[in-house]
Amino acid sequence: MGVVARVLEPTSRAASVDAIDVDALVGEGVRLVLLDRDNTCVPRDAREAPAEVAAWFAHAREAGLALCLLTNNTHRGEVERSARELGVPVVHPAMKPAPFAVTLALVRMGVPAEQAVVVGDQVFTDVLAANLAGVRSILVEPQCASDLWYARPFRAVERLFLR
Repeated sequence: MGVVARVLEPTSRAASVDAIDVDALVGEGVRLVLLDRDNTCVPRDAREAPAEVAAWFAHAREAGLALCLLTNNTHRGEVERSARELGVPVVHPAMKPAPFAVTLALVRMGVPAEQAVVVGDQVFTDVLAANLAGVRSILVEPQCASDLWYARPFRAVERLFLR
């Protein structure tokens, strides 16, 4: 596998946030989960996270995991409302795939890279940012099939890459 392919390869994959095994994360030494907001925690066509995702957040907190939203979304009100509803801090706009926001979140949360994981729905933003920051990643399926116009070309290339 080439260098480019390695930097785009997620550590693992899951169907959705609520399908991620919290106990397995804890068992692997994870202390911090950095989660993308749009189409990962909150479907693109909705205003809030589904009940299953909110329940996963509660379960993860009960298991001792720290959680933080890490989003490129520039709509401050939407982002901060989601963070309040989910009861987590947020770093935005993250400007992923640049790794700076991942590093900033690690510092703010007081957790080293080897004890963190980034969860997101896009290879070219979430997975790449995680890998560039030296953090594990979990790629989830997008919660909504429709994408913003500028994300469509990346999704097409993602599908080819992930085959």
